[in-house]
Amino acid sequence: MAKKTAKEIEIPPILKIKLKAYDHKVIDASCRQIAEIATRSGVEVAGPIPLPTEIHKYTVNRSSFIHKDSREQFEMRIHKRLIEVPAPNQRFIGALRDLNLPAGVEIEVKTT
Repeated sequence: MAKKTAKEIEIPPILKIKLKAYDHKVIDASCRQIAEIATRSGVEVAGPIPLPTEIHKYTVNRSSFIHKDSREQFEMRIHKRLIEVPAPNQRFIGALRDLNLPAGVEIEVKTT
C-alpha cells in the first residue's frame, strides 16, 4: 500500500468570514443571519467566535487657549467576530453573496 503525498490528499477549503462593526448588537444580528443561512443550506458552522475588541482612545482639549488642563476623552470600539465554514457548498456561497447586511457592518471573506 503506497503512501499518499500531500497533493493526493484532498483537503476541503475552509471559508473564514470576518465581521467588524462599531455596534455589538448589529454584528451579533449579522452573525445570526449568516448562521441561519448556513443551516438552511446544509453546511456546518463554527462560530461566531468573538475576537478582541479594538479600542481607539482620543484626548481633546476642551478649550483652545485657556484651561489647558481641562480635557475630554473619547473612545471608539470596533467589535469583531469570526465565522468558519469547513466545507461550503455552492448554495451557501450564492446565498452569502445575496446577503444584505445592515449599514456599519464590514465583511471580509477568505478561503484557506
